[in-house]
Amino acid sequence: MLDGFVPWPVEFASRYRSLGYWRGETLDAALRRYGSAFGDSAAVVDSDRSWTYSELDAEVDHYAAGLHALGIRPRDRVVVQLPNRGEFIAVMYALLRVGAIPVFALPAHRAAEITHFVDSTDAVAYVTADVIDGFDHRELARAVRGQTGNLRHVIIFGDAAEFIPLDSLRQQPIEHPTADPSDVAILLLSGGTTGLPKFVARTHDDWAYSGRAVAAACSYDATTRHMVCLPLGHNWTLTHGLLATFDVGGTLILAESPDPGITFDLIERHRVTDTGLVPGVALVWVELAPGGSADLSSLRRVVIGGSKLPLELARRVEPALGCQLHQAFGMAEGLCGFQDSDEDLETRLHAQGRPVSPDDELLIVDHYGNPVPAGEIGELLTRGPYTVRGYFRGGVHNRTSFTDNGFYRTGDLVRLLPNGQVVFEGRVKDQINRGGEKIAAEEVENHLLAHPAVRDAALIGVPDEILGERSCAVLVPHGAAPEQPEIARFLTERGIAAYKIPDLIRIADTLPRTAIGKVDKKKLRQEEVTR
Repeated sequence: MLDGFVPWPVEFASRYRSLGYWRGETLDAALRRYGSAFGDSAAVVDSDRSWTYSELDAEVDHYAAGLHALGIRPRDRVVVQLPNRGEFIAVMYALLRVGAIPVFALPAHRAAEITHFVDSTDAVAYVTADVIDGFDHRELARAVRGQTGNLRHVIIFGDAAEFIPLDSLRQQPIEHPTADPSDVAILLLSGGTTGLPKFVARTHDDWAYSGRAVAAACSYDATTRHMVCLPLGHNWTLTHGLLATFDVGGTLILAESPDPGITFDLIERHRVTDTGLVPGVALVWVELAPGGSADLSSLRRVVIGGSKLPLELARRVEPALGCQLHQAFGMAEGLCGFQDSDEDLETRLHAQGRPVSPDDELLIVDHYGNPVPAGEIGELLTRGPYTVRGYFRGGVHNRTSFTDNGFYRTGDLVRLLPNGQVVFEGRVKDQINRGGEKIAAEEVENHLLAHPAVRDAALIGVPDEILGERSCAVLVPHGAAPEQPEIARFLTERGIAAYKIPDLIRIADTLPRTAIGKVDKKKLRQEEVTR
């Protein structure tokens, strides 16, 4: 077992195996099985080429041989920061085939984060591209190599300059030892919005199960053509996209950007049936699709998650895109939930889904850790067959983020509906304490988004000497920006309490977002404090 990994207790692991959740198959062995079972079916399509399942499996063998020749060995950690291209998938599975552990970075990460990833995981190699979104990652690699003594290799997809070209790793296949399916397969980044990310160690057994469970929850089959347009290095895109699609022999379409100028063409050209979006991207799609010429009729569903979808935007999705809206929730630490096609429209508009495993355990608790009455709001705690028991080398974070009996404290405020659907109501720390009155930011944001002149909105708390905090609404307007009296009148007419009406209004062209697409409220607060 990898040092620094927190395993499931023996009795839980035994139960998950006996129930068939954990099958004792490594992820690269599963790819080998797909290559045999699905053969000539298209596995991956990107902007340059496509791979059948058998071609992808063969490509992985070539890259794995090259990684082995470099000295990459079982349990070595390798930071992977690649765009949404087929090479991302080939490198990921090649590392798994040699027994190494990918550490997934996102394209937006820069020297501070990548150096942290390398140092904190003792990574021996870094795989990235020459240029991503106009940024030269070779300069980034030089900066990281100058700040850490761990890196032995820098591998570049594209023009490698002085580094190792990724293409040079394609060598004659060799045999590799089989990894332990219960050992760590990958390291994901936690989705927290403050500080440097923590590392989530997922095993072959648990991560493979999450992909199968998502495929079943979403009713995927061989006709599924899933387009990933958000960064592939995130857990949601890897499970809802890659793992779930591969499990049924579907086709994964890779878009390097969620820009409708790229994605709408891909949907039409490849007859995409499914995709996943965050609310900010969904807003752009909803605004541009009705006036566009692209044929989006192949879409069966669009799944929206990452942060809660405002109700006013949710109501616009199906008329604009001509397919079903499904909401979802999930986290790198494990637990995820989806909606199915049989849910009525109101449920799909208001709720965020059901957990995908019958053995996902949920507790909804108050500030003191006591269960709240049915239907009331509390913090979501969870454990289950694909939710980790601690962060990799987590230290103090493991004592604060996990209970003594193994439940993960998600930090999400939720309520549970009688039908098992989870409704997200905000974050434990995404609350404004205005003179003792608690304001749930997402509630007010949803009201703000109903204003016809408001395109996007975020509510933050700013320091106040008398009240402790005042509320500040940062608005992205449609055309002329509404002023505070107009917003106050509008919100009053919508019937919300006076203390929830924002004390301050700020206007912005866009809202800053984290690497995984969530509104960066920490940055907004810092900007407001320094005004």
